[in-house]
Amino acid sequence: MSRSQRLTLIATILGSTVVFLDGTVVNVALPAISDGLDVGLAGQQWVVEAYALALVALLLVGGSLGDQFGRRRIFVIGLVGFGATSVLCAISPTDEFLIGARALQGVTGALLVPGSLAIVASTFEGEARGKAVGTWTAWTGIATVLGPAGGGALIGFTSWRAIFWVNIPLIAATVALTLHSVEESRDEDAFLGIDWAGIALSAVGLGGPTFALIEQPSRGWSDPLVWGSMAAGILCFGLFILREATARHPMLPLGLFRIRNFWVTNLTTLATYAGLIGGLFFIGLYLQQVVGYSPLEAGLATTPISILMFFLSPRFGRIASGTGPRLPMSAGPIVGGIGLLMMMRIGPDTSYLVDVLPGLLVFGVGLSATVAPLTATVLDSVDEHRVGIASGVNNGVSRVAGLLAIAVLGAVISANFGSKLDDGLGSAPLSPAATTAVEEAKEKPLAVPAAEDLTAADSDRVMAAAEDASTSSFRLGTAIAGILMILGGIVAGLGIQNPERRREAVPTRGSAQAGECGHSADCDGGTPERSGEEAPQAEPA
Repeated sequence: MSRSQRLTLIATILGSTVVFLDGTVVNVALPAISDGLDVGLAGQQWVVEAYALALVALLLVGGSLGDQFGRRRIFVIGLVGFGATSVLCAISPTDEFLIGARALQGVTGALLVPGSLAIVASTFEGEARGKAVGTWTAWTGIATVLGPAGGGALIGFTSWRAIFWVNIPLIAATVALTLHSVEESRDEDAFLGIDWAGIALSAVGLGGPTFALIEQPSRGWSDPLVWGSMAAGILCFGLFILREATARHPMLPLGLFRIRNFWVTNLTTLATYAGLIGGLFFIGLYLQQVVGYSPLEAGLATTPISILMFFLSPRFGRIASGTGPRLPMSAGPIVGGIGLLMMMRIGPDTSYLVDVLPGLLVFGVGLSATVAPLTATVLDSVDEHRVGIASGVNNGVSRVAGLLAIAVLGAVISANFGSKLDDGLGSAPLSPAATTAVEEAKEKPLAVPAAEDLTAADSDRVMAAAEDASTSSFRLGTAIAGILMILGGIVAGLGIQNPERRREAVPTRGSAQAGECGHSADCDGGTPERSGEEAPQAEPA
């Protein structure tokens, strides 16, 4: 590896790290954001969902822009934009301002995620490319391991705003290194155009239902804004599919879904990552807001998952290259789902070693067995000129899964919390102050309500009912998340076909880890697009 190649690899690792750190740290910061800006559960969801929605809508476009106008140029624009929007997030005076800044941050992130490995793919060739991607994966894995704990420490010592300020020096160093060391590259055969209509339809198609599900608990289905956004979203998503089926240069080539292993793997991804992202989102909230963990403790609590992923994912990738993907892709999500179901034991007076850690370890092993074979199967299901788009589609599916899971599970948890809280309070009348506290509590499920101004009797009654309602709602959400993961494993077991022809394992396909590669498949996001629909199946690397 030459000095120029080494510096290029370092630049892409740093650029990707800032995105991955942001994704893992913000979840840890949500309770602190809630306290600082007086944000309820819906606001906490939007802080995450606004970013994810913008990222999903523009993810495929980010890679296309790099192919057309220069990968280094778009990568640098993404870095500068991510830095500017990080400043906006850090200075946010209100939750509405923060949500808008997070959406803009997702737009810039869509330029970085596919761009980093597109630069690696254009800089290295053959076996060197595989080693370079393996190095990229390992170092971004370290960032994912350290992110929640480091972010929790920053929040504990300063404030939640520090998790955005810390991006600035990292981005400045990456921009300088990129301009100095990375050579410009582009795809001379790339289609010069952007499917703006497809982008708009997909954004509204995903954003409408997401808005409806997040806002429904507080507004109700009778609110025209709720049912109207749901109807508009469904209509636009249908129009998006119709457009992509008829467009000359579609953003999403629907012909890929005629390939069996491709569509089955993406369906598995949808169910598995819905359980993964939705489950961990609410586990983090419950541990801080009900159990009483500090941000640092919450960050450290889930670190064993990332450690297991870092060490076990490459090994499971090699195992899958010998046995075929069906066994690990079916067993992995089922084991991961069982781990989530084990975490239903978590309660207000939980013991980390007894109630939390065992479920996390089982979950981490299951996820480690899933991700590398899943990534490899998606890429191996298409011919050589379509690896890039296949990777982008699968990455988009994983992010859509998280987007919808947080919205759907949030709606279920909010409805269950309100019902359980009313049941727990019984029919005895409450004082006006207690009634107000109860209504405020319904806006912040999975949290201890403010009861300082209540009488001792009312405080005990409200606090006990809210704690029981939060625990019941948390366990319901965790159960649904676990079942979703198990369903993903069943889909893979029934649908995945092991390839008859074997080939030598390739490191780039076996070392992808969740959390680093956009939650499943950014690792080949810069590989030149493939042409053709069907292709002979090959052994996943």
